[in-house]
Amino acid sequence: MAVLLAVAAFAPLPYSIARPGQTTNVLGLYHGTEVISISGAPVRKTSGQLRMAAIRATGPHVTMRLGELVDGWFRKDRAVMPKDAVFPSGASDEEVARHNAAEMKSSQHAATSAALRLLKQDPRQVKVKLALDDVGGPSAGLMFSLGIVDKLASDGTGGDLTGGRTIAGTGTMDADGKVGAVGGAALKAQAAKRDGASVFLVPKAECEQVQPAPAGLRLIPVTTLREAVHTLRALGRGGRVPSC
Repeated sequence: MAVLLAVAAFAPLPYSIARPGQTTNVLGLYHGTEVISISGAPVRKTSGQLRMAAIRATGPHVTMRLGELVDGWFRKDRAVMPKDAVFPSGASDEEVARHNAAEMKSSQHAATSAALRLLKQDPRQVKVKLALDDVGGPSAGLMFSLGIVDKLASDGTGGDLTGGRTIAGTGTMDADGKVGAVGGAALKAQAAKRDGASVFLVPKAECEQVQPAPAGLRLIPVTTLREAVHTLRALGRGGRVPSC
């Protein structure tokens, strides 16, 4: 038994430790460049913030020991996750970076398509450029779509989505406007609260994962882009909105 415990304590284990990562305001600047720039249609001046949230995880080739994992299991600001749930199996650091960049590009394209379709804008006329390439993965799709809608909605469709608030969120987005689940939602909620958000949009299927919410952070479940837009406008009017 002593030998087995010693081996377990020092053997490398196939897990990664995730923690709250960065948040980025998609209505603002990133490294001095507008995150969302639009041509071919009038763009409105926005207020408030729409922040996409990310997690930060130990790399695919970092050796994790039992003691580190036990510490992570008992901390609320950490999550122990199987490496193959975070990174492509067997990939090098460079391959992981390329995979995440490709997922981000695909996410940006789908987010743009969903937003323009919702607003009935012609993608051949309205061009959207998204500048957030060094944050990998697809989980910013929802916030990209909301940012595009917020900047373009000057045609009587309701305008401002934030009401001057700092609103954060996570969720993938497909071209039809459906919000998909992501990993690490609870850690992203912590990052959102840390960076000043009062509202956090979360895929409805992951509400339970985010409970209990950080104090002062309102959790709002969403399933589609249209629902998210209507919910934020209702929130701005002081109307009733769903909650986790």
